[in-house]
Order: sequence, then C-alpha cells, then structure tokens
Amino acid sequence: MTTLTTKRCKPCEGGVTPLTKDEAQGLLSQLQDWVLNDTATEISRAYKFKNYYETIAFVNALAWIAHNEDHHPDLEVAYSRCLVRYSTHAIGGLSENDFICAAKIDALLAPPESASMTCQI
Repeated sequence: MTTLTTKRCKPCEGGVTPLTKDEAQGLLSQLQDWVLNDTATEISRAYKFKNYYETIAFVNALAWIAHNEDHHPDLEVAYSRCLVRYSTHAIGGLSENDFICAAKIDALLAPPESASMTCQI
C-alpha cells in the first residue's frame, strides 16, 4: 500500500490550515480510486459489494478503523454499496488524517499478495 497506512491520525481541533489542492492531489496519488472534489475540501470513494452482508462487514471494519484513529467519515450505506467521504470538519477542508484513514480502508480490500504490507491500526 503506502506509507500512509503506517501513520496515525493526529488530533485536530481547528486552527490548522487545510491542505492545498496541490498537497491533496499529491496525497491522493497514494490512494486507490479516491476522488477529490472540485473545491479540494473532500475525498470520496464508492465501494460495491455482492450483498448486504459484505457491505455491512466492510462498514463494521471501517468503523473500527475510524474509532481507532478517532477520525470519522461520512457514510452512505445501501444494500450492495457504500460511499465513503472524508473531510476534516474542524478545519473546513482536508488534512493528512483524511488520507491516512482512506489508505487504511484501501488496505482492508487489498489483494492477498499485498497482505504482507504493513498497516498500523
């Protein structure tokens, strides 16, 4: 995966400048299939699954990561899909925390040959 998976989120209570569009695009290049919105204030990715059980299993694993990192996405969950959106609301834009969590979510679904990659959760 990326070095982002080995990092931990840092508490963010505001007073920090959001990432610039160029900084966000640089970090986005380390993720798989995530999309940066036009204002560079949010990243998102849609995940598709075979059924409701797989969708909820993914959401539960994602919730564990969010709880562990104390950084939480906005989710839209349906029968066989989940839209994940990250933005650091305290600063009104993106922080490295958003990309750390996105990378750890990508690692959940990485192919087995990538299983040897380190993911610090």
